[in-house]
Amino acid sequence: MSTEVKERYSDAELAEFKALIKQKIEKAQEQLEIYQNAYKNDGNNGTDDTSPTFKAFEEGSETMSKEANSQLAIRQEKFIRDLKNALMRIENKTYGVCRVTGKLIAKERLKLVPHATLSIEAKNMQR
Repeated sequence: MSTEVKERYSDAELAEFKALIKQKIEKAQEQLEIYQNAYKNDGNNGTDDTSPTFKAFEEGSETMSKEANSQLAIRQEKFIRDLKNALMRIENKTYGVCRVTGKLIAKERLKLVPHATLSIEAKNMQR
């Protein structure tokens, strides 16, 4: 048995990660649509005939939730972009290599955070 250090993940491992990432992108895009529909939808909830105080309160909370959904959508778009960048790294066969240490990122970490570009070691050095 050789003690050779792996420099990259095998094509089979990369294919596994690719499938996982594509699945995550699909779910993330579904979620993004939900957020976008939520902040674009200014549907009237039929408060025309209720008290002015309640209507003002409702408009205020509607604005708050639109802002929250907008922020969630922005974060989701970044997540999708990060996942797509990970797919490019798979194509380049550089996926899973820490951009600081040059070592392989643990498989367990990549399964949890498939768009990770830093090993735990490098992440801890940032603190």
